[in-house]
Amino acid sequence: MLPIGDDNTGRRIVPLVTYALAVLNVLFFLVELGGGDAFIMKWAFVPSRFLADPIGDFPTLFTSMFMHAGLLHLGSNMLYLWIFGDNVEDRFGHAKFLVFYLLCGLGATFAQLAFSMGSNIPNLGASGAIAGVLGAYLVMFPQGRVSVMQGQRVIPMPALMVIGFWFVLQLFSGIGSLADTADTGGVAYMAHIGGFVAGFVLTFLFRGNTSPRLTA
Repeated sequence: MLPIGDDNTGRRIVPLVTYALAVLNVLFFLVELGGGDAFIMKWAFVPSRFLADPIGDFPTLFTSMFMHAGLLHLGSNMLYLWIFGDNVEDRFGHAKFLVFYLLCGLGATFAQLAFSMGSNIPNLGASGAIAGVLGAYLVMFPQGRVSVMQGQRVIPMPALMVIGFWFVLQLFSGIGSLADTADTGGVAYMAHIGGFVAGFVLTFLFRGNTSPRLTA
């Protein structure tokens, strides 16, 4: 099951921020591949290191959002940002959407931090911010449908099911946080939850008085 797009006929603006975020994530991943472990350790978010020096480690709150654990992790995140981010940006506007995206990423990071304060494992990935975008989409487009390729057929599916599939993908690709209770690697579940909840709640603040539009 491969989601390939949704209905954008009612879109009013070109989603420049969504496109820019996708490009920045890809470029950052290429730099990450070239920099290796040293680059990851320097720019990923490490809970124990941050708590020991919040000011010195402050930049990693943001740089970690643009790093990924592998191609599947990057690909799944950017695909979902591409499909759902433009609709959310259309409702919020460029500036609000950028702020919203970053706040969701921060919400995800701090949610994970609360459950792994002593961890020395690097946290990285855009999954928390993407989860926030998906939460916003469900609030504003609860009846949305997504075109999905199954074999050689393209069929429409409820966005809720497609978004649920993204969470399944995260079980395999990981958020890149690699911080679980044993500090031996895994998926940062609290980051997903934190990002989704942040997106859900912030949507009611960021969408303002914009009236819902009917879409086919």
